[in-house]
Amino acid sequence: QVQLVESGGGLVQAGGSLRLSCAASGRTWSIYAMGWFRQAPGKERVFVSAISWIGGNTYYADSVKGRFTISRDNAKNTVYLQMNSLKPEDTAVYYCAASRTSASYTLVGNYDYWGQGTQVTVSS
Repeated sequence: QVQLVESGGGLVQAGGSLRLSCAASGRTWSIYAMGWFRQAPGKERVFVSAISWIGGNTYYADSVKGRFTISRDNAKNTVYLQMNSLKPEDTAVYYCAASRTSASYTLVGNYDYWGQGTQVTVSS
């Protein structure tokens, strides 16, 4: 099992920045990639960004490309999501997830472990 704990959410004005962190523990050697997803009220959970754990290859949804940056610190088993130029439409609960496979990183179903989520609210 892998446990994931997110932190760093909060309330910010439009144009501001936040950095989310996700600390992994347990059988971290089994992680192939880690991703961030978000879910707004009444909407489906959608892909935001992902990073391969070894190679560090990064992937982004079009809606956040150029504004968000994902990174990882393998020594700390932690992945980060730096969010800049935030918009009200970025408001959602953000979830960290870990995958044991190299299957498509954009699909919710390809992730095996999930954190509890952290709220990000962007005011206009």
